[in-house]
Amino acid sequence: MVTGVGAIIGYGLLRSLCSARPDVRLVGADIYPDAVGQAWCDVFELAPFTASPHYLDWLRETVDKHNVDLLIPSIEQDLYRLSDERSRLEDFNCKVVLNTEKLIELSRDKWAMHQELLALEDPARIPSYLAGDYASLAAQLGLPFMLKPRRSYASKGLVRVTCEKDFDAHADRIGDHLMAQPIVGSDDEEYTVAVFGDGKGGASASITLRRRLAQDGSTAKAWVRKEQSLDEVVSRLCAHFKPVGPTNLQFRRDGDSWKLLEINPRVSSASSIRRAFGYNEAEMSIAFFLEGKSPAQPKLQGGFALRFIEDYIVHDRDDF
Repeated sequence: MVTGVGAIIGYGLLRSLCSARPDVRLVGADIYPDAVGQAWCDVFELAPFTASPHYLDWLRETVDKHNVDLLIPSIEQDLYRLSDERSRLEDFNCKVVLNTEKLIELSRDKWAMHQELLALEDPARIPSYLAGDYASLAAQLGLPFMLKPRRSYASKGLVRVTCEKDFDAHADRIGDHLMAQPIVGSDDEEYTVAVFGDGKGGASASITLRRRLAQDGSTAKAWVRKEQSLDEVVSRLCAHFKPVGPTNLQFRRDGDSWKLLEINPRVSSASSIRRAFGYNEAEMSIAFFLEGKSPAQPKLQGGFALRFIEDYIVHDRDDF
């Protein structure tokens, strides 16, 4: 069962599962009755909002109704709710693709992640501040600098500060909501690395893509890359955080060094692109969580990916 199948991650997971394991029966769920992901699943269930007090009851009933073996939360809201309810998930008759509680908690607040990296004295940390006026921050960070939401995803809510007027418009939100950072690297030197964590500090499989973002924060263009120095950074971070299952680390190259933008402790929006190059983390999740097999490093194809809008057409009725 995959949740959030109206979003690019959710229907990407369904399509990856269809291509690799056509024998698997797929249940999709979403809060929208016209979610396109139902085109690639065998059964579709309309879900309540994840924040609903009845969500876990609905989810358990749905899992039992369809004899679900493996539950994959695809959107961030579902991931956080299920992580918060781990004790209740113990009574579910299925496995759940969940990363470690610590890594999920750190991913919720970029300041908490910054503090963790600071304690480690890890060179991939981007200096960050929760206080300061325009003059002091401009002197420390240079111009332009960035105000980044502590709790957001897909590059949403970023503010590029080029002058005092830009800063003043958001100054009252610095601290509780925003943190200040230097702008590192360039849009042309952003990388996304997917690893499949073994829970012991290792990554049994990985793939690196250089990417350009779309306006919604998802990957619009991607190039398969092999960067030895970045692999070393990823290995170091995995050794500390000990991720379990699909995990996504995002970086920018800054001169000769690599700076960590964030860690997403789940499948990311580029999953379907990775699958096209030979890295199918949906199939890996079945092997790992259901069959107890750590996935081997797949043989990757090189190349370039470009996303575009396509249509799904139904002729004989007005809906799914």
